[in-house]
Amino acid sequence: MPTPNPDALHFLQTRRSRPSKTLSMPVPDRSEVEQLLTIAARTPDHGKLEPWRFIVIEKAAMPRMAEIAEARGKALDLAAEQVKKGRGQFDLGHLAVAVVEVHKPSAKVPELEQTYSAGAVCLALLNAALAAGWGANWLSGWVSHDRAFMTDALGLESHERIAGFIHIATETTAPPERPRPNVGEMTSWVNE
Repeated sequence: MPTPNPDALHFLQTRRSRPSKTLSMPVPDRSEVEQLLTIAARTPDHGKLEPWRFIVIEKAAMPRMAEIAEARGKALDLAAEQVKKGRGQFDLGHLAVAVVEVHKPSAKVPELEQTYSAGAVCLALLNAALAAGWGANWLSGWVSHDRAFMTDALGLESHERIAGFIHIATETTAPPERPRPNVGEMTSWVNE
């Protein structure tokens, strides 16, 4: 029989991302962030390719990121609300980790599986931050998909892209519970 870990199960059953607008100072220090990144790097990684890397965006860099997001949104002729939202995560940000998906040539591991691994890193980092007592949120949006933003703001190469921004800071208010999927309606069983 397996030995359950009730504390871990309870955490996973009750975990809840914190809206980024409710996050405030203080933020984890560098050693705490490094510990969270070490935990996130334990993610399943077919072929041991490590098809991801981290860029830690500290508070002092947030205004520059916001300006680049606004300039890119205007260059793309996005609606004012979209521009505001794209820049907003940096205007409100205190510390974020850009999880960068790094496609690596492999005859064994398709790019899609590398994408899955980068997404798993995002969730692992989010959960590590929450388990450590921080408020955290995984954001993406149009800035995550705009190649010029990736290049101008973070210096990403053509084989890299943003899997997500994990914002980590102090939770100021507990979020309300939200409706969850009905697992029974979306699950089928194969027994032959």
